[in-house]
Amino acid sequence: MTSGLWQHWVLPGIWITIQLTLYSAALAVTVAFGIGMARSHRSRVVRFLAGFYTEIFRGTSSLVLMFWIFFVLPNLFGWALVPMWAAVLALGLSYGAYGAEIVRGALNSVAPAQREAGVALNFTPWQRMRLILLPQAIPEMMPPFSNLLIELLKGTALVSLLGVGDVSFAAYLVRLATQESSKIYSVVLVIYFVIAFVLTRGMRALERKTRANLGLTATGGAR
Repeated sequence: MTSGLWQHWVLPGIWITIQLTLYSAALAVTVAFGIGMARSHRSRVVRFLAGFYTEIFRGTSSLVLMFWIFFVLPNLFGWALVPMWAAVLALGLSYGAYGAEIVRGALNSVAPAQREAGVALNFTPWQRMRLILLPQAIPEMMPPFSNLLIELLKGTALVSLLGVGDVSFAAYLVRLATQESSKIYSVVLVIYFVIAFVLTRGMRALERKTRANLGLTATGGAR
C-alpha cells in the first residue's frame, strides 16, 4: 500500500470512523438514558411508549434503518440528510434502544431501601433519580456500555454501503487500486482493533472513576 493511498484514503477513513463512533455514541447515550429512565417511570403510558420504542428499534436492522432514513425519509417529508448524518441517526437510535435496557436494568438493581430513603427525605422523583439512583446505577452500566460501544464501532462499517468514506470504504477503494486484498484488510483489522482497545481502556478508566466516587473497588465491593 503506497504512502499516497494511505494518506489520501485510509487516514481520512480512520478519522471518519472515529467521528461516526463518537457522534453515534453521543446520540445513543442520550437515547439510552432518556428511554431507560422512562421505562422506570410511574406512568404506565410513559413506560408503554418507552417499551414500544425499545422493541421497535431492537427489532429493526440498523442497515435497513440507515437505508430508510437516507432513501425513504426524503420522499415522505421532503428533506434529506447527508449520508454521514443518516448513518449517525440510524446507529444512535438503534444502539440507544439496547442501551436503554442497560439503563433500566441498572436502575432496577438499586436497593429498594435507597428509594425508600429518598421518599422519607421528601425528595421529588427527579431528585431521587439524580441524587440517589443514577449515582449508584451508573457504575453498573459501565461494563455493558463498554461492550455496546465496541459493537457500535464495528457497526460503523455499515456506512460504507452509503458511500461514506470510512475506513472500510477506504479499504475497498485501496483494494480496487492495488488488488492487494490480504494486505489492506489485514491492516484494517488492526486499525479496528487499536480503536476498540483505546475505547475499552477509556471506558475502564471511567468505570474505575465512577466506582471510586462511591467508595467501591473495581470489582464492585466496598473499600
